[in-house]
Formats: sequence, C-alpha cells, structure tokens
Amino acid sequence: MIRVVVDSIRVSLLTQSRVVVLRETEGNRYLPIWIGQFEADAIAMAIQGHEPQRPMTHDLLKAAIGELDGFVRQIYINDIRDNTFFARILIDQAGRTIELDARPSDAIALAERVQAPIFVADHVLEQAGVLFDEEEQAGETATPPPPSGEPVTEETSTENEPELNEDSLSIFRNFINTLDLDDRDRPSEKS
Repeated sequence: MIRVVVDSIRVSLLTQSRVVVLRETEGNRYLPIWIGQFEADAIAMAIQGHEPQRPMTHDLLKAAIGELDGFVRQIYINDIRDNTFFARILIDQAGRTIELDARPSDAIALAERVQAPIFVADHVLEQAGVLFDEEEQAGETATPPPPSGEPVTEETSTENEPELNEDSLSIFRNFINTLDLDDRDRPSEKS
C-alpha cells in the first residue's frame, strides 16, 4: 500500500468534468481520478474546512460512525478494473474492523472529514499513476478518457470502448500537462 494525499481538484475547461488528483507522499507519482461535481464539491469543502449549515451525506456518515463508537482507520483505493476505481473504508468499532465498499470519491470525502489516511494499492498506482519529471511532463497512464473526449467517471460503463492508441492518449497527456500541481496551498479563487 502506498500513502497518498489529495493534491488538488481540477475542472476540465472543455467538459466541466472534475478530477481529483492524489499524490504519493514518498514519491512523485500522481493518481488522477475522474469524479462527479457533487463529490468534488464535498471533497473541496472538507479540505477547506467549510462546515455546511445542514449535514451533507459524508457528514452524516461521519456522525453515524462516531455515534456507533467507531472511527475511520483508513481508506484504501484497492483496485482498478475496466477504467473504474474501487475503494474500501476501514472502520474500527468495538474491537472489530469493518470494511465497506465505496466509490473512491465518497471514501476520499469521508477521509478528509475525519482526517483518516488514504492509501492506494501498488498495482493501481502502477497501472493508473502519472509520473512527472522535473519539467512536469506526463508519463504513460492506463486510464485516459475514452477517445470520444468524455472523461471516464466512476459510474461510466466502458463496455464497447474502442481500443486505445497514441492519438487517444494524447488528449489525456495534454490535459495533465496543463495542470499546475504546485498550487494546493494557494488560496482558491471563487466567484
């Protein structure tokens, strides 16, 4: 398992799709995961420390786990199959460990709320991770958006997807090359 942190949340200017970018803590690989708008907002709110007036779903889950005398030990992005990421939430409660299946975006939103560590399986980071050198040039990745230009989301079916080639990979590489991965600590600009 490799420990990661949320590096940033990005919005594609072309499609308005969101991507959460995870960064390994002991290296220079990044893991981009396409997520929905609401999940992106939930992660961003937790990172920025904003408390909603009424509990959102992830806040409700956090409260329920706490009321049941449990705590989130960690979340773990444990697999990638057919361009879909899978995650597990590990909860300690009354001396036992409970594992819940979850979408990575929901697991990350919960982890940010409870300050739980986030881990990624070695094979997931090897298959879908992006390596940046000193000039921040994107390396090979196995999870580009489909050739249609629409990003792969956690809920998108990839059956009948055409075979990937260098032209289709260039769309993803161009997007990754436009990311400014050094701006996590800068204040965000909101209109």
